[in-house]
Amino acid sequence: MNGILAIPSLYQLVTFLRRLLREHRLNPQDDLTSALLRAESENSTKLSEDEIIGMIALLLSAGHETTVNLIGNGVLALLRHPADIDRLRTEPDLMKFAVEELVRYTPPVLFATTRYARVDIELAATLIPKGDLVLAAIGSANHDESKFENPETLMLDRRNNKHVGFGAGMHYCLGAPLARIEASIAFQVLFERLPNLRLAINPENLRWNSSLITRGVEAIPVKF
Repeated sequence: MNGILAIPSLYQLVTFLRRLLREHRLNPQDDLTSALLRAESENSTKLSEDEIIGMIALLLSAGHETTVNLIGNGVLALLRHPADIDRLRTEPDLMKFAVEELVRYTPPVLFATTRYARVDIELAATLIPKGDLVLAAIGSANHDESKFENPETLMLDRRNNKHVGFGAGMHYCLGAPLARIEASIAFQVLFERLPNLRLAINPENLRWNSSLITRGVEAIPVKF
């Protein structure tokens, strides 16, 4: 149902992007859109308009929304655990482990995009026939008690954190290193500049997006 409801919005997005491309062809700018219009392969082949639109849409969803949710969800989790904010201030080397734990604890993506079984396969005593749809629950996997000690507890110093928040194998997120850097900087600067930052409403009253794939709050009202 959500997919059907999204069709008008997708149409509007594509219409907007086609207009944007026309404007940038007439008036090139120092931005990514113009760079994609200029880009050529080694054999001087340029991207088609549909390919450029697909690339921009991918960057908006996989390169923007996921990082926004990573930072937003992480800030919310830390605001609900103020002692951990103090730890990050006094133990800066903890940040790299904290980012991994926040991706695991409150993932920006709940489900992977759809996959289909190429062969019959048995997983956890369950047969998945060839051709069947497989929808991997990343959020659930990251809280698997057989893989993580105290999975429902936020542990910023968790070691050997083999979460799947960035995917795995050939589907591992290409932007994971950048997302880690962005989140690290955001958490550090935010809590340094606003040491008295705190939630302004009950967390139970926060509004979350309605997407089946991504997970993030619409806004985080705060006081400082």
